[in-house]
Amino acid sequence: MEIKKDILWRVYLCFLIMIIIGILILGKVIYIQTVEGKYWKSMDDSLHLKYVPINAERGSIYSEDGNILSTSIPVFDIYVDFGAGGLREKNGKRFKDNIDSLSYSLSNLFHDKTLEEYKNELEVAYKNIDRYYLLKRKISFDEYQQLRNFPLVRMGRNKSGFIFDARDKRINPYILLANRTIGLSREDSSKNVGLEKSYDSVLRGTTGQRLMRYTAGAYMPVDGAEIDPENGKDIITTLDTYIQDVAENALMKMLVKNISQHGTAIVMETATGKIKAIANLGMQPDSSYVEDLNYGIAKSTEPGSIFKLVTLLSLLDDKYVTIDSKVDCEGGSKYFSGLRIKDSHLGAGVITVKDAFLRSSNVAFAKLATQYYQDQPMKWWQHIDHFRLNKMTGVDIVASSGKPTIKNPQNKNWEKTTIPFMAHGYEELVTPLHMLMLYNAVANNGKMMRPYLVSSIKEYGVEVKKINPEVLVEKICSDEALAQAKECLKAVVDSVHGTAHKIVFDSTYAIAGKTGTAVTANDNNGYNKGNKIYQASFIGYFPAEKPKYTVAVVIQNTRKSKLIYGADVSGTVFKEISDKIYSHYLSKPEHKNNFQRDSAEYSYVGMKSDVATIFSRLKINYRDSVSASGGVWRSVSYRNNSAELKNSPQASVLNYVVPDVKGMGLKDAVYLLENKGLQTIVSGKGRVVTQSLTAGMNFKKGQKIIIMLN
Repeated sequence: MEIKKDILWRVYLCFLIMIIIGILILGKVIYIQTVEGKYWKSMDDSLHLKYVPINAERGSIYSEDGNILSTSIPVFDIYVDFGAGGLREKNGKRFKDNIDSLSYSLSNLFHDKTLEEYKNELEVAYKNIDRYYLLKRKISFDEYQQLRNFPLVRMGRNKSGFIFDARDKRINPYILLANRTIGLSREDSSKNVGLEKSYDSVLRGTTGQRLMRYTAGAYMPVDGAEIDPENGKDIITTLDTYIQDVAENALMKMLVKNISQHGTAIVMETATGKIKAIANLGMQPDSSYVEDLNYGIAKSTEPGSIFKLVTLLSLLDDKYVTIDSKVDCEGGSKYFSGLRIKDSHLGAGVITVKDAFLRSSNVAFAKLATQYYQDQPMKWWQHIDHFRLNKMTGVDIVASSGKPTIKNPQNKNWEKTTIPFMAHGYEELVTPLHMLMLYNAVANNGKMMRPYLVSSIKEYGVEVKKINPEVLVEKICSDEALAQAKECLKAVVDSVHGTAHKIVFDSTYAIAGKTGTAVTANDNNGYNKGNKIYQASFIGYFPAEKPKYTVAVVIQNTRKSKLIYGADVSGTVFKEISDKIYSHYLSKPEHKNNFQRDSAEYSYVGMKSDVATIFSRLKINYRDSVSASGGVWRSVSYRNNSAELKNSPQASVLNYVVPDVKGMGLKDAVYLLENKGLQTIVSGKGRVVTQSLTAGMNFKKGQKIIIMLN
């Protein structure tokens, strides 16, 4: 009996303990759900749900004459959800029925694996129920179009499990052309350069979001949980592709010929300050030249004799001299506080200020500046401040440097020799663009314009912002001083003693400008140690009577350079640029506007959506004779204000077969060729007339193709 009671007591005790434990567990559950519920739910979401950004389509960069300088083409990453319900229903019948034909199609499209290898890869991933399996990365739009029609894939996402993740690839169709100015667009936007950096917020648009759920070892997108991105806007630059090409080629030719270190050529529209071209080329270790730094905007150097215009304008505006005043060059050599200044051509005696300028006498301008400004240096410095040579240029591009260094009389480093050396282009650091702005102001009747590179911003072809010319200084000096300075600049070219006479005098149009040859402290070795290194410059404008363009050419030579003087090096480049601009834009004969409807047939090849949009906007009747499944490309035949859209051979071109792009515009041609895997080199503008690789031939990925536009 005692044993029975003892056993029952123990049973009751265990039962009571279990009840207490159960009550505690139930209480904890209630506590977690009611009190800590929100915390643990948010913790679960943070571990299993996350938002990933969806990049917007980046806007394009255009030249002012309508050519694409930088644009984006779509590429796709392909994923497969092998846990998709439609793929696994009925014991995976849909997957098993299509695996052979799908593997064959993938092998035939990408040529990277055999049918058996693709089949084995897909079967293993299916067996492991991989939820976000990466099948292929960075396929082109053309490959994407073909893939969508493959067996199983064409059944849709829910039944096939195929997921397409689109993103953009940035390309510059003209490759080298203004590459440093247009800039680079990288995934990390803080590392962008050029216009891609300056206008990044405009170009990139607004990023969207996609909700991703962590399932079976991988993140998968949640259907319907997306915020669409807002595409970026396009920017229209002031650049002209013809002028840019001319400047680039002329600069390249001289750098290669003279074995120079680097150089820049900038073309500015005189009346507005628009930069029509900016070429920047630097020598690489293999002796080739690329756009490695924006030398025209970012690199400050001692300008040399082109700075004498500053001294001349100051003296004339203060009425200390006229261009007919006399100055003694003292044989071309003189000491200033123990430091010698000499002319490149010794022997000159008493000459006029005008002759001193056109002969580029260092001694003459050092003497004049010392005579009139040594005892009142702030008056000299105020002219420099008025010319904005101590300020940033204001150009709308982010440069890594470009900050001028101009001594101030109130600084400790101001010496007795500062004024005579500054007067002929030393002891100050300015960019070529600073000097170009001053010369352009002289050409523009004293009005200094802000240099700029972007003229408008467009959204879906509609202008949303226009950037107008901006006046920085209404008048840099008096009209009397300006007229005399112009006469001196013209004499540099016209006079037989002018430093630029032998290079640019024989033009059918008038040129005015100034040469400069500066000894540079190369590699911090000083000015006079070993063989000297020279920087050659020429800045001028044309036609001299009614200037349309102002051009600056600055080239840093090497010890191997045979030509060193500003006229021989930079003056030659200037002349080639000005000749071609003048013949192309300024010397065309006038045509009467006797227009009538053209009944000739016009042919074109392009994307169906683009062609349809154009015809709709222009209210031109057109008929599409191709079925809905006929692809994205159309061949257009237009006559008498009526057009017919026909099937284009581009729609059926296989991968690794060169398509026929003749008749296409640049954007469509580059889009098609780059998506095929070809590296495109462009020459000219307009429509494609020839291509270096014959249509229909096989090619290797990355192979170059040259297309000529006319």
